Amino acid sequence: MRSIRSPRRAAMIIAAVAIGATSLVMLSQNAQQARAAQAAAVPSPPKAFEELVVPADNPLTPEKVALGRQLFFDKRLSGDGSRSCYSCHVCEKGLTDGLPVAIGAYEKKLPRSSPSLWNIGYHTEFYWDGRSASLEKQAVAAWSGANMGAKPEEIVKQLNVMPGYREQFQKVFGADATPDAVGKALAAYERTIFCGDTAWDKYNQGEKQALSPAAERGWNVWREKAGCGSCHAGILFTDLQYHNTGVGLDKPEPDAGRGKVTSQPAHHGAFKTPTLRDISKSAPYFHDGSVATLEEAVDFMLGGGRANPNLDKNMTKVTLTAAERSDLIELLKSLDCGCTLKEPTLPR
Repeated sequence: MRSIRSPRRAAMIIAAVAIGATSLVMLSQNAQQARAAQAAAVPSPPKAFEELVVPADNPLTPEKVALGRQLFFDKRLSGDGSRSCYSCHVCEKGLTDGLPVAIGAYEKKLPRSSPSLWNIGYHTEFYWDGRSASLEKQAVAAWSGANMGAKPEEIVKQLNVMPGYREQFQKVFGADATPDAVGKALAAYERTIFCGDTAWDKYNQGEKQALSPAAERGWNVWREKAGCGSCHAGILFTDLQYHNTGVGLDKPEPDAGRGKVTSQPAHHGAFKTPTLRDISKSAPYFHDGSVATLEEAVDFMLGGGRANPNLDKNMTKVTLTAAERSDLIELLKSLDCGCTLKEPTLPR
């Protein structure tokens, strides 16, 4: 090996090596940044789903979604510090709370059950009766109402003295936290709560072994005989419309449902069709939690509901064999979602 006798030549080689090392470090840093950016990207809708329609005044950004996720899990947003949004929409209960009717802050009993949040970004009206026209407004209404029992103007003052929150609100909205900004951040996060990874989805995308033989037979019963898809329509398994099935109309003071919102007699007792995704986990069923098991809920619907003057035209009695009923229930169980919602580190 030839020796390096020129000091100038030696210096040039050393400099080149240093530049190369620096380039490698920069490449490594860039790769890390790229991976971090990818990890922080806004989740995309599941395969075969349409693109979300996002309000122009509340675009989705990774930073806003991350902020909304923290707020969604933060019990300090409630009036008594006892519960967060997640408290009523937990993974193991199909993003409901597993109670007949929700229990709000200060242990206040609410009149209806907690609906599932799966694919909620595709909805255009909110609550069982559709009284809220945007996810942002619903978030603030639940926050300031009995669900969370909070005074938003007081809560945002607390958020703004927490450096971790104040910095994020400044970065995302260019200002301190406000009730409106909290609602927008929560809505942004909720629009990323997708379920499109069920056994049925895989089957629908061509993986014919994804469904058990019983569930596949149940899919045929669903389409050909049971008629469930007339209301639990499409890939969301809800038509997002309001139907009277007679649930709760046997009570001394029945819930008017959509009728209370529209004041139209024909809407009395009508409620929004719930999604069937994760349905095996979200008992008890219906807006009042009056049916304890999935089997009972299926029997109620197959039986044509409860007679009343405004019973929906789709509510007709369907007679299935015991085997067909069993297969239909197996299909419903194939709609279980893979829930991975986890509490993030919360700002202090």
